[in-house]
Formats: sequence, structure tokens, C-alpha cells
Amino acid sequence: MSSHDIKSAERPAPDSALVAIADYAQSYKITSAQAYETARYCLMDTLACGFQALKYPACTKLMGPVVPGAVMAGGARVPGTSYELDPVQAAFNIGAMIRWLDFNDTWLAAEWGHPSDNLGGILAVADYLARKAVMEGKAPPTVRDVLTGMIKAHEIQGVLALENSFNRVGLDHVILVRVASTAVVTAMLGGTRDQVINAVSNAWIDGGALRTYRHAPNTGSRKSWAAGDATSRAIRHAFISLTGEMGYPSALSAKTWGFYDVLFKSKPFSLPQPFGSYVMENVLFKISFPAEFHAQTAVEAAMTLHPQVKDRIDQIDKIVIETQEPGVRIIDKTGPLANPADRDHCIQYMVAVPLIFGRLTAADYEDAVARDPRIDALRGKMQVRENATFTQEYYAADKRYIGNAVQVFFKDGSSTGRIAVDFPIGHRKRRAEGMPVLVKKFESSVDAWFSPKQAERVKAVFADPKLDQMPVNELVAAMVTNGVG
Repeated sequence: MSSHDIKSAERPAPDSALVAIADYAQSYKITSAQAYETARYCLMDTLACGFQALKYPACTKLMGPVVPGAVMAGGARVPGTSYELDPVQAAFNIGAMIRWLDFNDTWLAAEWGHPSDNLGGILAVADYLARKAVMEGKAPPTVRDVLTGMIKAHEIQGVLALENSFNRVGLDHVILVRVASTAVVTAMLGGTRDQVINAVSNAWIDGGALRTYRHAPNTGSRKSWAAGDATSRAIRHAFISLTGEMGYPSALSAKTWGFYDVLFKSKPFSLPQPFGSYVMENVLFKISFPAEFHAQTAVEAAMTLHPQVKDRIDQIDKIVIETQEPGVRIIDKTGPLANPADRDHCIQYMVAVPLIFGRLTAADYEDAVARDPRIDALRGKMQVRENATFTQEYYAADKRYIGNAVQVFFKDGSSTGRIAVDFPIGHRKRRAEGMPVLVKKFESSVDAWFSPKQAERVKAVFADPKLDQMPVNELVAAMVTNGVG
């Protein structure tokens, strides 16, 4: 037998990335007041997105228990509904409603994604633990614990995304939701350091969802429930690990069979900075428009142009859209658009609607609006091109801009001005301008879903300066309804 046939079965020490994630999730102390303040806004914003989604049957048909009637007394509740489920399925419900309308927060780097997707798992586990603690006469976790979990999940997902592009190898960004949620909820459930490492190793071993459901010709509604699936899978990994089930220390680095060799072109992950609270402090909010984030500033530019073009739509010769390279790669889309998920990932559609109507809402992706012939007529007149400066400023660590520019040219040779917007209202550089709008988004979402009396109660809870100290079970109880479910 040659030496090449002899392979050691000795188990190695855990991969450094597994250890870094686990140590951070379990023992790192968050001290940033700014991170906690942003996390409170993030909690409001994320729930607002979920409440809005409850008006869409395409979302609610997927909610509830997997098997009809499989409820769990004393389990985790789904805000805005009467569902009471095991934490795994509750996480799917919460995660799906959060993401359904593509309106929750965003992180843009080598990999992009939506870190508040993790709230599905975090809130489900927190409510489950709080109700269990009350029944056992113990102190329940508080909203502060939820905020801490959010900050940590944001950080794990966001730092992993800084220099590691999963989309470049065809994997969807929800893999990072699964990993971040697994680490955080395993720690929340009392897992030891080794149990967190074991759980996270299994999260990576799951592999990754293919991005095909986000791209033509297969764009579809799975992109709206994929994060719910990921964060619920995380809780399953956590509970498996808590039984004492083994993990896989070189799940990432094992030759031939590890994640790096199988799915990442044999390239190890880059972790350019230690985990802290950077991501929550710098996260991007979708405040004004339910639109894929690379198009947010294009929509804002189109809204600015609406008064100049609304009465001249039939006179338009061409529309030039300048965007970043990821915008060209992801949302530059021609030809027929099959469904709302297809439309909210098409920059041409997202520019055409505000040019014509002076608005862009979730309802504008539905068939009733999409069948207006003016939309596709304008799409056919659009030229989308990369602006190198927008791309450079998109990746610059000290900027993280998401620039777009729109200019309309008419058949008589005249044109509008070129409207360029470097970063949207949800950017950190526009926090003072954006947070009052975010609060209004939350309040209008609450008013639109809850009865007037309950809506006032929910808004009062979130306006309370002592919100952080509230037991999680009391927060969730304030949002239980007799509606869906």
C-alpha cells in the first residue's frame, strides 16, 4: 500500500471560523449603545414588514403548522396571528412574513443579504424560553436579550459577507442566515461552547440553497420564504446539538469533502475583522420602497423625475439608468416578467412604476398593476449600464454607497436632468432623516393590521423607554391577534 492510500482518521481541532463564530455567539459582550439603539429600530422595522405581508394570501397560505392542527400549547407565537407553534415552525412563519415583501434591512458587501431575516429564529426561541421560564417560576429573557441576539446574528452574517462571495459560486445568501441563526439560538438555548461549534458545523454541512430562484428564468416566490426556511433549520440544528449529538470539526476545511473544496472552489473564508457590533451599526434599512436594495436609489431618482415626466410618458424616447456592477448582474432584466418576485428584482420595472405613478408599493408588483401596458413599454426604452464610480463606492468600506442615476430623454430632443442618488434614506449617513420615516412605517403597518385599540397598545409598547426590560413573552403577547391562524 502506498503512503498516498494511508489517511489518518484522527479528528482535528475545530476549524478557526467555527471557533470564532461560537466564541462570539456565546461569550462576547455587546457594549455599543449605538448598536442597541439601531437594533430597537431594526426590531420595529422588521416586524412592520411582517405585518404588511399578512395581507398577502401568497404568504399566509404557507403559514401555520406543517400538519394542520399540529399546534403547541406554551410554544412560540407568531406576531400578528393566533398561531402557537413549536419554535422551529414558528421561526419559519416569522421568517417568511418578515421577508415576503422584500422590505426588511439589507447588508451589501461581497455577499449581500438581509440580516434581520435571523429574527425569525431569535424571536421564536426567545418567546419559547420566556414562556417556559414563567411556567417554571424563573425569570424570562427580556427584549434586551432579543436585541443582543439580533446584533450578534447581524454581525456573524455581515462579517462573513464582507469578503466572501457565495453568489459567485451560485449559492444563495440565506446560507449565512442559517449559520448566524444557528450560532445565536444555540447559545440562547444554553448550549456549551462545544455544542455551539457542533451546531454551526452541521449548519455548514447542509450546503447552500441555489440562487436560481432569484434569477431569470426561474425567479419565484421561494426567495420570499427561503430565509424562513434557513432560520428555522438553525433551531433544528440547535436542538440536535443540545442532545449531545456530535459535530464535525473540519466541516469547512476537510480535503475533498469539506465545504471549501466542495462548494467554495477550495478557497477558505476571509474574516477581515473580528466580530463586534459593526454590522448593526451600519446596516441599511429599506424605509421608503419595497425594492431590491441595489435599486433603492434608482427608485428615489425616478420619484424625483415623476413630476417632469408623468404627462409626457408617450413622448419618451429612452431612459438611461446607471447603476453598480451588482445591480447590472442581479436586476437588469428584459423580457416578460412572470410574477411579483420577478418584478421586484427588475430595475427597469422598479424605475418604470414611479416614473408613471409617482409611487412604488408592494401592491405595484401584483398583476393588477403589472398589466398596465405603459410599464413594459417604458422597460423597452431603458438602457442599463454600469457606472464604475458607483461600483467603487459600493465596495468601499468607509462608504458602502448604493448609487444609481436616472435620466429621461424625449423624442423632441429634450431631456430631464440626470438625477443621481449615492445612498438611500436607509443608509447610516441619513439616519437622522430616516429614523422618523422608519417609525412612521412601523406605526402605519401596525394601524393597518391590528384593531384600533390593540394598535395603540402595540405602539405604546414600542415607544416605552423601558422596552428593553420587558419580558419577551409580554412583548409577543401584545401582538397576538385573532386574525391569520
